[in-house]
Amino acid sequence: MRGVQAINLEKTSTYIDGDVSYWYRGSGIPQRRPALAGDTSVDVAVVGGGLTGLWTAYYLKSAQPDLRIAILEKEFAGFGASGRNGGWLSAEPPGELRRYAETDDVASAVRLQKEMFAAVDEVLRVLEVERIDAHVQKDGLLHVATTPSQQARLVKRMPRMRRYGWGEQDLTLLSASDLSRRVKVAGAVGAAYSPHCARIQPALLVRGLAQVVERMGVAIYEGTEVTQVQPSLAITTHGRVRADFVIRALEGFTAGLEGLKRAWLPMNSSMIVTEPLPSSAWDEIGWQGAELVGDEAHGFAYCQRTSDGRIALGGRAVPYRYGSRWDNRGETMSTTFDQLRVQLARLFPATRSVGIEHAWAGVLGVPRDWCASVGLDRATGLGWAGGYVGHGVTSTNLAGRTLTDLVLQRETDLVTLPWVGRKVRKWEVEPVRWLAVRSLYLAYHAADRRERVSNSKTSAIATLADLISGRR
Repeated sequence: MRGVQAINLEKTSTYIDGDVSYWYRGSGIPQRRPALAGDTSVDVAVVGGGLTGLWTAYYLKSAQPDLRIAILEKEFAGFGASGRNGGWLSAEPPGELRRYAETDDVASAVRLQKEMFAAVDEVLRVLEVERIDAHVQKDGLLHVATTPSQQARLVKRMPRMRRYGWGEQDLTLLSASDLSRRVKVAGAVGAAYSPHCARIQPALLVRGLAQVVERMGVAIYEGTEVTQVQPSLAITTHGRVRADFVIRALEGFTAGLEGLKRAWLPMNSSMIVTEPLPSSAWDEIGWQGAELVGDEAHGFAYCQRTSDGRIALGGRAVPYRYGSRWDNRGETMSTTFDQLRVQLARLFPATRSVGIEHAWAGVLGVPRDWCASVGLDRATGLGWAGGYVGHGVTSTNLAGRTLTDLVLQRETDLVTLPWVGRKVRKWEVEPVRWLAVRSLYLAYHAADRRERVSNSKTSAIATLADLISGRR
């Protein structure tokens, strides 16, 4: 953690940089559980103590209480994206639904979307049953267009969303005046609203879930780095763990495992959070509920009004570090902070005189085709889930239930969803990977700048970047 002096547009402030995330400021960095004490054997070994691993352990233990399950975590449970994200418990699909339909029929892609809708409420159900207070409020999600080109893309995308299971009740177009009755976003020309989203406090969610699975009898070994995964074996810095099934649940940290550096790209995403806003600022913004807010820019921003009266905003200013590296406990670059601060003031001018209290970063997993996957090879006992492309809070729950059915050989609808067993080609080698990703996001930011001063057409720069990156 370090204090950084920052020009705050109209106010100079010192903000905390890193220290994992702001979400842990309130709950506190948890005291580490003991590390693995040597070689051991279990039924299921889960590599990674984030939401994917915890949900998998939760549903496995619920279904079969006598299973011996061990979670192996390098830092502490929830150290990664699970404790650093924007707090969107949303039904946004983990990848383009049309891409899932390329290898299956449209009906299967629709089933995946319907399961995402249901997963939002399933998480809320578990939180209530297990009495986990994660500051949840389900007020929906607003996709806001702040330029004519963004509005044109939003309208154009609607028929495709309808085709893949988004009914009138699931996604509704709003006029600028309709939007302003919920929240006033500067320059907004329209929006789309979905009720399938709840605000959460990420650290409270993952910390509470870890405590629940531990009470159920799951062993969580922290400070235990897994360096290699082999059939029915996880090799750690503290011993070997033999298991019938070894589940890889590392998301953006997957590149740290031997032989998997090019499997999923560790995409960097950063956040800032304001000081508590005065009532005058909230009166100007008019954001009285807990709707999540995201814009339709190519280098998009995502926001929430926190339960303690702040605005948390995230984006991908510097999206990738050379060699698939990641941050040092959430520390951000000063250029990233500056870009996010400007974006916050652009969307909500009332925040210009409000200080920024904390900035942090983390990585999410991105497959080459930008679509998540879940799978289990019964011949080797190796399973995996991840690549959620920024929509992991809900997707992890669906993945955990799917992995449970795969491990227990249950013939359910979940194991036939189109993301099960999906495999894609590896990312390019360095320096091609770094040059390509950096160039693409420079292009996206250039496209956004151009669209803010141009007509309603999407910039040709962004169209070309989408084609090269595989995002669309």
